[in-house]
Amino acid sequence: MENVLVVAAHPDDELLGVGGTARRLADEKACVRALILAEGLTSRGEKREDTCAQELESLREDACAAAREIGYASIDFCGFPDNRMDGMELLDIVKTVGRFIEKYGPDTIFTHHHGDLNIDHQLTCEAVLTASRPVGGCCVQRIYAFETPSSTEWNYTYREPFVPNVFFDVTATLEAKIRGMARYRSESALYPHPRSPKALRALAALRGSSAGFQMAEGFMLLREMVPAAGEGIE
Repeated sequence: MENVLVVAAHPDDELLGVGGTARRLADEKACVRALILAEGLTSRGEKREDTCAQELESLREDACAAAREIGYASIDFCGFPDNRMDGMELLDIVKTVGRFIEKYGPDTIFTHHHGDLNIDHQLTCEAVLTASRPVGGCCVQRIYAFETPSSTEWNYTYREPFVPNVFFDVTATLEAKIRGMARYRSESALYPHPRSPKALRALAALRGSSAGFQMAEGFMLLREMVPAAGEGIE
């Protein structure tokens, strides 16, 4: 992995799902970037406009501070409506994601699990899979789905369970994820909330014990293209 793009629905998802792995890959000299599709916060009031512009700006500032802890080379914001992406045309989301894939040329994408409770997460996953379909010389070789604490485990339909089959050792980088989450003043939480530092460490210990590591982040491999030596993806 040399060029990695994390496509997340909301500010803090880019840490919750893949923060330890992103820090590790950055430390290993990969170029790791984050793309945030929805604005965050605006679903918490009765109307989208109930959230003031200063609150949204503060959230973006927190995201940038968190990105520095993780080592993201860049972080982009699309400003889609929070928890209202199902009111958009899926094609518009796909085309937006596609423009960033074309801009950055990632060989690897990390994104949401399609079975999450949050509708924005589901649509983000659909858009990534569509925008990176393996035609026309697409650069994306592999796509991983991450789990998002306080969404993935809260979908009780169990129609699309999160069953990780790839594990990244984050023993050395988990604390960067914890520090990054602390930068989010409006998103941090106290135990037993799943986004609390104690809960995040517990999840990492669980995933680590599944793979023989002290601490790990687990992912589902959604797609991997393995061309022959010297061949590209047509």
